[in-house]
Amino acid sequence: MIDLFHRLLLASDATLMALAGLGFWVVAGLAAVMERRRVRSRPLHRLEAVGWVPWTPIFVACAIIGGGMLSLSAPVVLGELL
Repeated sequence: MIDLFHRLLLASDATLMALAGLGFWVVAGLAAVMERRRVRSRPLHRLEAVGWVPWTPIFVACAIIGGGMLSLSAPVVLGELL
């Protein structure tokens, strides 16, 4: 655990950007699951119990930001692995 902390502390900017991009993709995946769940459980008599959160724009924004971060950091991160 300490070794992982030290590796993150001394990581390059590209590695940190890749981790942040991966975090955005995790949030995008969560938003996609929640949107699917909201659409499936939407009977008209319980409309106010479903709630309203703009899951689709959250998914799109997080997927684009995460994909951009991963694509910018991929050459450096892959170069470090080789």
